[in-house]
Amino acid sequence: MLSAGIVGLPNVGKSTLFNAITRTHKAPAANYPFCTIDPNLGIVTVPDPRLEKLAQLSHSQKIVPTAIEFVDIAGLVKGASTGEGLGNQFLSHIREVDAIVQVVRCFASSDVHHVSGSIDPIRDIEVINTELVLADLAALQKRRDRLQKEVRAGSKTAKAENAVIEKLLPHLDAGKPAITANLTPEEKVIARDFFLLTSKPTLFACNVAEADLGAISSDDKTNAATRHVQAVQDYARHHFGTEAVVISAQIESELVDLGENEALEYLRGLGIEDSGVHELIRSAYHLLGLRTFLTTGGKETRAWTIHANDKAPAAAGVIHSDFERGFIAAETIDYDDLVRLGSIAKAREAGKLRVEGKEYIVRDGDVIFFRFNV
Repeated sequence: MLSAGIVGLPNVGKSTLFNAITRTHKAPAANYPFCTIDPNLGIVTVPDPRLEKLAQLSHSQKIVPTAIEFVDIAGLVKGASTGEGLGNQFLSHIREVDAIVQVVRCFASSDVHHVSGSIDPIRDIEVINTELVLADLAALQKRRDRLQKEVRAGSKTAKAENAVIEKLLPHLDAGKPAITANLTPEEKVIARDFFLLTSKPTLFACNVAEADLGAISSDDKTNAATRHVQAVQDYARHHFGTEAVVISAQIESELVDLGENEALEYLRGLGIEDSGVHELIRSAYHLLGLRTFLTTGGKETRAWTIHANDKAPAAAGVIHSDFERGFIAAETIDYDDLVRLGSIAKAREAGKLRVEGKEYIVRDGDVIFFRFNV
């Protein structure tokens, strides 16, 4: 199962957010640096309102959502790349996850100490990014030094690796993450073996106070938190080509003991239509390159995880290896078409139920019935 690591400076709300995402009190959250030392792990179901509607159509007995893993990682401080704070542990834990959710503090509070003494989200992001870039630079320079003997001996593999390193070093030296380097598909395959921290897809989570949620949703630029969030969103877009979601970790964590419907009702009372946690989980799922296809019937309606661009036989194999081995075809309908028409029978009458073969690339939201023979 792929995992997303929750990272950030100390006291930005990482453990509080982890508790909110996992709907537990598993991670200690306290007002001092390094409250988290060993990573907390949590398997999280991916919210998908499509499942409920499909289950109603099929009169399913149960619903089975898909899931991903989140990891709450210790807070990083300036100098982590040279071992400051819990730097070495922090970096090794990041190396083990598949994507990064960087929590950025956008709330002011005299009760929660900020390691830098003031609220400045862009400065905080750059502290984290600088440490990750420095760690990657050191790792690449060591790798380049080790390669030189093989390069001089004429090794094609070593020369190819060295060429990619020479391309990445100035990019990193300019403070840019490896994921934004202009590499060819072949070079990206080589770079994957470097296991660089800044090559991991990254998502930003703007942690705001409950009192600021309304101002942010109404785009009130007189509100400091609104300006902080917009600055982070702009930075994420221009420097990482990614997005930044808004969440109030404190209020979401306080809803942990409520049922899902009760929690949503409470949030709607604050003028919020959906949980920030739901948006964050869905965004992390897509960040990991994951997509969902759906199956439905009287016994169950289920979401299945595949990778973007997976073909129909690979999707069938997620259900059972026999489905992939004996794949014949995939009867497929778009979720929206099925819900609009109201049943598989009506979808078939309307010509919306397609028969797809082995080369079909499964799309997110496809409802599929596999034909196979073993």
